[in-house]
Amino acid sequence: MSQPSSQNAKQSNQLDFASAQAIITTENIKAHASEIHGVLTGLICAGYPFEDTGYVSMLNDLFNSGDGFPSQVKSTLKQMFSELWTDILDDAYGFQLMLPDDDDTIVERGHALSMWVQGFNLGFGLQQKDSPVVSEEVKEVITDFAEIANLSDEMEEDEATEQAYFEINEYVRISALLCFSELATLPTKSGGDTPANSTIH
Repeated sequence: MSQPSSQNAKQSNQLDFASAQAIITTENIKAHASEIHGVLTGLICAGYPFEDTGYVSMLNDLFNSGDGFPSQVKSTLKQMFSELWTDILDDAYGFQLMLPDDDDTIVERGHALSMWVQGFNLGFGLQQKDSPVVSEEVKEVITDFAEIANLSDEMEEDEATEQAYFEINEYVRISALLCFSELATLPTKSGGDTPANSTIH
């Protein structure tokens, strides 16, 4: 089973996991691209505004001991943030988690998925800390994500595990969109850098 998102990413020059991780690793930043993507998604889904550029400093504190990121990493993070908004506002539900391709091992992909949900809960919590008003559905998502973050790295390379991985991946993706639909701060129409396709259902 192939993951169409990785093909689309390559065709549209959109950032994918391998590219983002390579840049982060090359610059000696000890961070996982899936976790960073999760943090940004958690922030956005909890109401972080598109126009606020403070997320770079926030990521500095979380992943680089408060030191400024090298310019290439900073550029990658800005691209990730911008593309995330475009995807999450896409009428065709183009939003996908930033995870390794299907040709990576199930252990690597399972680990990345647990890192992503861990990052999501972290970003969500940071954005919601001053106004934790959420529905029962969103509370349930955060609880489920905390459990998924503890997925065992000792996964079997078999069809049942692959199926479970894809089902969890899809549940996480749809749950993130649910949080976004309830809590997001939509971009203003006047901004020149507003993401494309800014319609949300």
